[in-house]
This record gives sequence, C-alpha cells and structure tokens, in this order.
Amino acid sequence: MTPTTAPYRYEAQAWRAGVTRVAGIDEAGRGPLAGPVVAAAVVIAHERRIKGLADSKLLAPAEREALFHVIQERALAVGVGVVDHATIDRINILRATRQAMAEALARLPVIPELIITDFVALPALPCPQKNLVAGDRRCASVAAASIVAKVTRDRIMREVDREFPAYGFARHKGYATPEHLAALDRHGPCPIHRRTFAGVWRQGELFIRTATARGRAPTSRGSP
Repeated sequence: MTPTTAPYRYEAQAWRAGVTRVAGIDEAGRGPLAGPVVAAAVVIAHERRIKGLADSKLLAPAEREALFHVIQERALAVGVGVVDHATIDRINILRATRQAMAEALARLPVIPELIITDFVALPALPCPQKNLVAGDRRCASVAAASIVAKVTRDRIMREVDREFPAYGFARHKGYATPEHLAALDRHGPCPIHRRTFAGVWRQGELFIRTATARGRAPTSRGSP
C-alpha cells in the first residue's frame, strides 16, 4: 500500500509570503548501534515540486532509491552531513544529530530563508525555523530530506558490510535486530559500533562478567 504523501502545506504558506528558499531537514541513523548519523537538507522550488514524497520509513527501498534520484535532479539544492560513530560516542547522539544537520545546511549551495525540521531544534540559525512533530509526514521538503538521508546512510552501511561481513550491516543497517544482537553476542563489537549505546554496552559488560567468572582477565572483543 502506497503511504500518504507529505503535503506542501508549509512550503506553500512560505511561498505565498514571498519566502522562496525553504529547506527541509531530517536525519537517518539516530537509533542504530553502529555507524554514522546522516542528515540531509533539501530545498524544493515552487515551480519544480516533486510528487510522491513521503516519510522514508514508509517507503520500500526501491521507492526510496527512485525518489532519491528525482530529488537530486529536480531539487533546487541538496546538502548532506555525516557524523561518524566515534563523534557520536564523544558528544552524544543528539549533539551529533545537530552537527550533521548543521553540516547539511552548510553544504547547501543556496542560503535558506526558512528551515523546517523533523522536530529537532537547531541553535544559532541565520533564519527562522519551524520544528514539526512528525515533520517527515507533514512536510514534503522534510520528507525529501528523510529520503536523501536514509538512502545515503544505507549506502554507507552496505559499504561497511563488505569490511565487517559477520554482522549483517547490509541487511539491518546497524539497528538492534535479533540478527545483529546475535552477531554482537558471538563476535563482540567491531570498530564502527557505538560504544555508548546500551545494546553494545550490555554486550560488552556481559562478556566481561562472563570472562571474570571463568577466571580469565577481562578483555574487550572486537575493539579498534
């Protein structure tokens, strides 16, 4: 079943007020146990609206890929920011998400006059912002950003899978699926796991407790 497409309601309000450069922003990868968080910013021109935009989580992979290419071709501007797992561990996922969003905005070839986010408030912006609950379902530009972020991150995780094939990253993209948790139990964390995330931390502590109980020196499996 095709999901309900996100409307251009908020963009249309801005366009009627003479605000032409509206940037939608969203991220992919806040929840996984491994890999980066990726943010995208997309500006769509009034005369080049893109049909069929929806929350990336509701779209099939083939639909996301198709829309990704349409967005790249038709959008007025697209910017992407990537913040790696080590930075996430160092500054926490919310700050890393905001950093990725700031990088995505900085990479736009135009300067936005209004920014619409999927609820995440961004500090020190040079223009007004609107933070929408479920923005990727309520705003077409945010939906476009969610698609770009999701497709970009999925491609990164498929590349990572070639380096660390034992974890199945190409399938679950680092989320805490039963397959992923079973791989963590067997192999321990690999270098791209987020050590501060509860799922990885519990696996590591479980290993340390087990090793200590068996009279061995605690070790950290799969550490960089």
